Amino acid sequence: MKRKIPLYLFSFLVIASALPAQKANNCGFIIPPRTTLKTNFSSVYEARDIVNTMLDTIQWKENFQLQEQNGINNAYATIIRNRRYIVYDNDFLERVDGFAGTKWASISIMAHEMGHHYYNHVVSAGGSTLPKELEADGFSGYVMNRLGASLDQSLAAMQKIASDKASATHPGKQDRLAAITSGWNKARAEKLGGTNTGNGNGGTSTTTSDPNWIGLSMQSNQNQTVYLSDDGKTYQAAEIKAGETFVFKFEIYNYGWLRLPYYNGNRTFKLFHGKDYAIILNRKTKNWTVVEVPD
Repeated sequence: MKRKIPLYLFSFLVIASALPAQKANNCGFIIPPRTTLKTNFSSVYEARDIVNTMLDTIQWKENFQLQEQNGINNAYATIIRNRRYIVYDNDFLERVDGFAGTKWASISIMAHEMGHHYYNHVVSAGGSTLPKELEADGFSGYVMNRLGASLDQSLAAMQKIASDKASATHPGKQDRLAAITSGWNKARAEKLGGTNTGNGNGGTSTTTSDPNWIGLSMQSNQNQTVYLSDDGKTYQAAEIKAGETFVFKFEIYNYGWLRLPYYNGNRTFKLFHGKDYAIILNRKTKNWTVVEVPD
Protein backbone atom coordinates (compact mmCIF):
# COMPACT_ATOMS: atom_id res chain seq x y z
CA MET A 1 0.00 0.00 0.00
CA LYS A 2 1.33 3.39 -0.90
CA ARG A 3 1.72 5.97 1.81
CA LYS A 4 -0.82 8.77 1.49
CA ILE A 5 0.79 12.14 0.80
CA PRO A 6 -0.75 15.23 2.51
CA LEU A 7 -2.68 17.54 0.19
CA TYR A 8 -0.48 20.57 0.94
CA LEU A 9 2.94 18.94 0.99
CA PHE A 10 5.95 20.57 -0.56
CA SER A 11 8.92 18.21 -0.45
CA PHE A 12 12.46 19.19 -1.28
CA LEU A 13 13.60 17.15 -4.28
CA VAL A 14 12.14 14.83 -6.87
CA ILE A 15 14.33 12.40 -8.77
CA ALA A 16 13.35 10.48 -11.87
CA SER A 17 16.06 7.85 -11.53
CA ALA A 18 18.46 6.89 -8.79
CA LEU A 19 22.15 6.21 -9.00
CA PRO A 20 23.26 2.56 -8.86
CA ALA A 21 22.90 0.94 -5.40
CA GLN A 22 20.74 3.84 -4.22
CA LYS A 23 17.10 3.71 -3.25
CA ALA A 24 14.36 6.24 -3.78
CA ASN A 25 11.54 6.90 -1.35
CA ASN A 26 7.88 6.65 -2.30
CA CYS A 27 7.96 10.24 -3.59
CA GLY A 28 10.88 9.35 -5.85
CA PHE A 29 13.53 11.19 -3.78
CA ILE A 30 17.09 9.92 -3.68
CA ILE A 31 17.96 8.42 -0.31
CA PRO A 32 21.72 8.93 0.00
CA PRO A 33 23.83 6.17 1.60
CA ARG A 34 24.28 6.21 5.36
CA THR A 35 27.28 8.24 6.59
CA THR A 36 28.94 9.18 9.85
CA LEU A 37 28.64 12.94 9.34
CA LYS A 38 26.34 14.38 11.99
CA THR A 39 23.84 16.94 10.77
CA ASN A 40 22.99 20.25 12.43
CA PHE A 41 19.49 18.94 13.11
CA SER A 42 20.22 15.98 15.40
CA SER A 43 17.42 17.08 17.73
CA VAL A 44 14.37 19.28 17.35
CA TYR A 45 15.97 21.75 19.76
CA GLU A 46 19.10 22.10 17.64
CA ALA A 47 16.90 22.35 14.55
CA ARG A 48 14.93 25.19 16.12
CA ASP A 49 18.14 27.05 16.97
CA ILE A 50 19.36 26.83 13.38
CA VAL A 51 15.97 27.83 12.00
CA ASN A 52 15.76 30.78 14.40
CA THR A 53 19.17 31.93 13.16
CA MET A 54 17.88 31.78 9.59
CA LEU A 55 14.78 33.73 10.57
CA ASP A 56 16.90 36.40 12.28
CA THR A 57 19.04 36.90 9.17
CA ILE A 58 16.00 37.92 7.13
CA GLN A 59 14.08 39.56 9.99
CA TRP A 60 11.09 37.28 9.57
CA LYS A 61 8.87 36.03 12.38
CA GLU A 62 8.36 32.27 12.37
CA ASN A 63 4.88 31.15 11.34
CA PHE A 64 5.47 27.39 11.46
CA GLN A 65 6.52 24.64 13.85
CA LEU A 66 9.13 21.91 13.48
CA GLN A 67 8.35 18.24 13.78
CA GLU A 68 10.94 15.47 13.63
CA GLN A 69 9.63 12.27 12.07
CA ASN A 70 12.28 9.65 11.56
CA GLY A 71 11.83 7.00 8.91
CA ILE A 72 10.12 9.17 6.28
CA ASN A 73 13.35 9.85 4.36
CA ASN A 74 12.15 13.32 3.53
CA ALA A 75 11.70 16.94 4.59
CA TYR A 76 8.60 18.91 3.66
CA ALA A 77 6.42 21.90 4.46
CA THR A 78 2.78 21.19 5.12
CA ILE A 79 -0.34 22.06 7.08
CA ILE A 80 -1.56 19.71 9.83
CA ARG A 81 -4.85 20.49 11.56
CA ASN A 82 -4.72 24.09 10.32
CA ARG A 83 -1.20 24.66 11.65
CA ARG A 84 1.94 25.13 9.57
CA TYR A 85 4.79 22.63 9.97
CA ILE A 86 8.16 21.69 8.58
CA VAL A 87 8.44 17.94 9.03
CA TYR A 88 11.88 16.42 8.66
CA ASP A 89 13.71 13.12 9.05
CA ASN A 90 17.04 13.75 10.77
CA ASP A 91 18.50 10.51 9.44
CA PHE A 92 17.65 11.60 5.90
CA LEU A 93 19.31 14.99 6.47
CA GLU A 94 22.42 13.27 7.87
CA ARG A 95 22.63 11.17 4.75
CA VAL A 96 22.30 14.23 2.53
CA ASP A 97 25.05 16.02 4.48
CA GLY A 98 27.37 13.06 4.19
CA PHE A 99 26.61 12.54 0.50
CA ALA A 100 27.19 16.24 -0.25
CA GLY A 101 30.21 16.45 2.07
CA THR A 102 29.00 19.52 3.96
CA LYS A 103 26.65 20.32 6.83
CA TRP A 104 25.37 23.25 4.79
CA ALA A 105 23.38 20.77 2.68
CA SER A 106 20.81 20.06 5.40
CA ILE A 107 20.56 23.78 6.19
CA SER A 108 19.77 24.54 2.55
CA ILE A 109 17.01 21.92 2.60
CA MET A 110 15.41 23.48 5.66
CA ALA A 111 15.75 26.94 4.09
CA HIS A 112 13.93 25.64 1.02
CA GLU A 113 11.05 24.40 3.17
CA MET A 114 10.97 27.75 4.99
CA GLY A 115 10.58 29.35 1.57
CA HIS A 116 7.35 27.46 0.99
CA HIS A 117 5.91 28.97 4.16
CA TYR A 118 7.41 32.39 3.46
CA TYR A 119 5.63 32.58 0.09
CA ASN A 120 2.45 30.90 1.40
CA HIS A 121 2.74 28.01 -1.03
CA VAL A 122 1.16 25.63 1.44
CA VAL A 123 -2.11 27.56 1.54
CA SER A 124 -2.47 28.05 -2.21
CA ALA A 125 -4.20 25.60 -4.49
CA GLY A 126 -2.46 23.15 -6.75
CA GLY A 127 0.19 21.58 -4.52
CA SER A 128 3.77 21.57 -5.74
CA THR A 129 4.43 23.31 -9.05
CA LEU A 130 7.61 24.24 -10.90
CA PRO A 131 7.33 27.99 -10.16
CA LYS A 132 6.67 27.35 -6.46
CA GLU A 133 9.64 25.01 -6.14
CA LEU A 134 11.94 27.44 -7.94
CA GLU A 135 10.75 30.31 -5.75
CA ALA A 136 11.59 28.24 -2.66
CA ASP A 137 14.97 27.39 -4.20
CA GLY A 138 15.66 31.10 -4.69
CA PHE A 139 14.70 31.73 -1.07
CA SER A 140 17.12 29.01 0.02
CA GLY A 141 19.99 30.59 -1.91
CA TYR A 142 19.19 34.00 -0.45
CA VAL A 143 19.12 32.73 3.14
CA MET A 144 22.28 30.68 2.66
CA ASN A 145 24.21 33.75 1.55
CA ARG A 146 22.91 35.71 4.53
CA LEU A 147 24.10 32.90 6.79
CA GLY A 148 27.60 33.11 5.31
CA ALA A 149 27.55 30.03 3.08
CA SER A 150 29.51 30.07 -0.15
CA LEU A 151 27.70 29.53 -3.44
CA ASP A 152 29.15 26.02 -3.71
CA GLN A 153 27.93 25.19 -0.20
CA SER A 154 24.50 26.57 -1.06
CA LEU A 155 24.31 24.35 -4.15
CA ALA A 156 25.78 21.22 -2.57
CA ALA A 157 22.54 19.37 -1.77
CA MET A 158 20.97 20.11 -5.13
CA GLN A 159 24.11 19.13 -7.01
CA LYS A 160 23.96 15.67 -5.46
CA ILE A 161 20.33 14.61 -5.24
CA ALA A 162 18.34 16.65 -7.76
CA SER A 163 16.91 15.07 -10.89
CA ASP A 164 18.47 16.10 -14.19
CA LYS A 165 15.02 16.22 -15.76
CA ALA A 166 11.93 18.07 -14.60
CA SER A 167 8.79 16.29 -13.51
CA ALA A 168 5.22 17.59 -13.51
CA THR A 169 5.75 19.10 -10.06
CA HIS A 170 9.50 19.68 -9.65
CA PRO A 171 12.07 21.41 -11.93
CA GLY A 172 15.19 19.83 -13.35
CA LYS A 173 18.58 20.24 -11.74
CA GLN A 174 19.94 23.07 -13.88
CA ASP A 175 16.91 25.32 -13.37
CA ARG A 176 17.01 24.66 -9.64
CA LEU A 177 20.71 25.44 -9.44
CA ALA A 178 20.04 28.65 -11.38
CA ALA A 179 17.27 29.63 -8.95
CA ILE A 180 19.49 29.05 -5.91
CA THR A 181 22.29 31.00 -7.57
CA SER A 182 19.90 33.85 -8.34
CA GLY A 183 18.79 34.05 -4.70
CA TRP A 184 22.38 33.85 -3.47
CA ASN A 185 23.45 36.62 -5.86
CA LYS A 186 20.52 38.78 -4.80
CA ALA A 187 21.67 38.63 -1.17
CA ARG A 188 25.25 39.28 -2.24
CA ALA A 189 24.15 42.35 -4.23
CA GLU A 190 22.39 43.71 -1.17
CA LYS A 191 25.55 43.29 0.87
CA LEU A 192 27.46 45.21 -1.79
CA GLY A 193 25.03 48.09 -1.44
CA GLY A 194 22.79 47.51 -4.46
CA THR A 195 19.16 48.57 -4.17
CA ASN A 196 16.31 47.18 -6.20
CA THR A 197 12.71 48.23 -6.65
CA GLY A 198 11.93 45.93 -9.56
CA ASN A 199 9.60 42.95 -9.37
CA GLY A 200 8.28 40.11 -11.46
CA ASN A 201 5.49 42.26 -12.87
CA GLY A 202 7.82 44.79 -14.44
CA GLY A 203 9.01 48.03 -12.90
CA THR A 204 12.02 50.21 -12.33
CA SER A 205 15.32 49.50 -10.65
CA THR A 206 18.32 51.46 -9.46
CA THR A 207 20.63 48.50 -8.99
CA THR A 208 23.78 47.87 -10.98
CA SER A 209 25.08 44.88 -9.01
CA ASP A 210 21.95 42.71 -8.77
CA PRO A 211 22.16 40.20 -11.68
CA ASN A 212 18.43 39.51 -11.71
CA TRP A 213 17.41 42.51 -13.78
CA ILE A 214 17.01 42.86 -17.55
CA GLY A 215 17.14 46.35 -19.09
CA LEU A 216 15.23 47.32 -22.22
CA SER A 217 15.38 50.55 -24.20
CA MET A 218 13.09 51.37 -27.12
CA GLN A 219 14.72 53.02 -30.12
CA SER A 220 11.58 54.95 -31.04
CA ASN A 221 10.00 58.36 -30.51
CA GLN A 222 6.75 56.74 -29.40
CA ASN A 223 5.76 54.60 -26.44
CA GLN A 224 5.46 50.92 -27.33
CA THR A 225 3.78 47.93 -25.73
CA VAL A 226 5.82 44.74 -25.48
CA TYR A 227 5.00 41.36 -23.97
CA LEU A 228 7.10 39.76 -21.23
CA SER A 229 7.13 36.24 -19.84
CA ASP A 230 8.80 34.35 -17.02
CA ASP A 231 8.25 30.85 -18.39
CA GLY A 232 7.97 31.42 -22.14
CA LYS A 233 4.28 30.48 -22.05
CA THR A 234 2.28 33.17 -20.27
CA TYR A 235 2.93 36.76 -21.38
CA GLN A 236 1.94 40.07 -19.84
CA ALA A 237 1.85 43.46 -21.52
CA ALA A 238 4.28 46.21 -20.47
CA GLU A 239 4.62 49.72 -21.86
CA ILE A 240 8.09 51.03 -22.60
CA LYS A 241 8.20 54.80 -22.80
CA ALA A 242 10.19 56.46 -25.55
CA GLY A 243 13.64 57.56 -24.45
CA GLU A 244 13.50 55.68 -21.14
CA THR A 245 15.01 52.41 -19.99
CA PHE A 246 12.55 49.83 -18.75
CA VAL A 247 13.95 47.39 -16.19
CA PHE A 248 12.16 44.20 -15.21
CA LYS A 249 12.91 41.16 -13.08
CA PHE A 250 11.90 37.55 -13.20
CA GLU A 251 13.59 35.88 -10.26
CA ILE A 252 12.62 32.27 -10.92
CA TYR A 253 14.92 31.72 -13.89
CA ASN A 254 18.07 33.56 -14.90
CA TYR A 255 16.40 34.62 -18.12
CA GLY A 256 13.09 35.91 -19.45
CA TRP A 257 11.24 36.19 -22.75
CA LEU A 258 10.24 39.21 -24.83
CA ARG A 259 7.64 38.97 -27.60
CA LEU A 260 7.40 41.58 -30.39
CA PRO A 261 5.33 41.94 -33.59
CA TYR A 262 6.89 40.42 -36.70
CA TYR A 263 5.87 40.12 -40.32
CA ASN A 264 4.45 36.60 -39.85
CA GLY A 265 2.91 37.21 -36.42
CA ASN A 266 5.27 37.49 -33.47
CA ARG A 267 8.92 36.95 -32.72
CA THR A 268 10.12 35.82 -29.30
CA PHE A 269 13.51 36.70 -27.82
CA LYS A 270 15.20 34.98 -24.88
CA LEU A 271 16.92 37.58 -22.68
CA PHE A 272 19.41 36.97 -19.88
CA HIS A 273 19.62 38.67 -16.51
CA GLY A 274 22.24 41.32 -15.95
CA LYS A 275 22.07 42.45 -19.59
CA ASP A 276 20.81 45.56 -21.37
CA TYR A 277 18.99 45.23 -24.69
CA ALA A 278 17.96 47.77 -27.32
CA ILE A 279 14.69 47.24 -29.20
CA ILE A 280 15.11 48.55 -32.73
CA LEU A 281 12.57 49.08 -35.52
CA ASN A 282 13.69 48.23 -39.06
CA ARG A 283 12.08 51.00 -41.11
CA LYS A 284 12.19 48.93 -44.32
CA THR A 285 10.47 45.81 -43.03
CA LYS A 286 8.57 47.55 -40.19
CA ASN A 287 9.67 44.73 -37.89
CA TRP A 288 11.25 44.96 -34.47
CA THR A 289 14.49 43.30 -33.47
CA VAL A 290 16.49 43.12 -30.23
CA VAL A 291 20.20 43.79 -29.88
CA GLU A 292 22.29 43.24 -26.75
CA VAL A 293 24.02 46.41 -25.59
CA PRO A 294 27.73 45.66 -25.03
CA ASP A 295 29.19 46.22 -21.55
